[in-house]
Amino acid sequence: MSSENVERALQSDAPLTAAVHQRDVAKEAADTQGWNAAAVAGRSVTVNRPRAELYAFWRDFRNLAAFMENVESVTSRDEGTAHWVVRAPAGQTVEWDSVITEDVPAQVIAWESVEGADIKNSGRIEFRDAAPGRGAVVTAIIVYEPPGGDFGKLIAKLFQKEPKIQARRELRRFKQLMETGEISTSQAPDAAPRG
Repeated sequence: MSSENVERALQSDAPLTAAVHQRDVAKEAADTQGWNAAAVAGRSVTVNRPRAELYAFWRDFRNLAAFMENVESVTSRDEGTAHWVVRAPAGQTVEWDSVITEDVPAQVIAWESVEGADIKNSGRIEFRDAAPGRGAVVTAIIVYEPPGGDFGKLIAKLFQKEPKIQARRELRRFKQLMETGEISTSQAPDAAPRG
């Protein structure tokens, strides 16, 4: 993934420009990985905590299930590999093993799935200082081969399990967890108020 294209794809305010850059990043990733197609999910969030603390929490992969709604578990197998179990649409689960491809304490964690993954993917989480007194900016970039191509992406969107939708939610949940120690839950619109 060209970091220049990724940055443009994540930072553009113009939806059409962002979509074009994301398409370019996805095509580059598919070509590099030898996949049929690729899709990109990327978001950034500012978290009012030191980046070393955020990195340490994220680096212990067991913690990911605490804020990622569809992650059932991430189990470290050894220092550089992990096994992921993730809920998918229609009550299914998908699993894969990943290997860390880059790990710079308090700065970046990158990984990619290994051969035989239910969903081929790679990702990168970057941690950089925000403005003084504002904590750190956490940027998550996930590139994946959509199972079932465009039809699979449509089904995932219908079930709200598409990575682009999830990335936004999960970074918000991560921010809440790190800043307050809990993730807020909202009442269903038709639920009776609690007294």
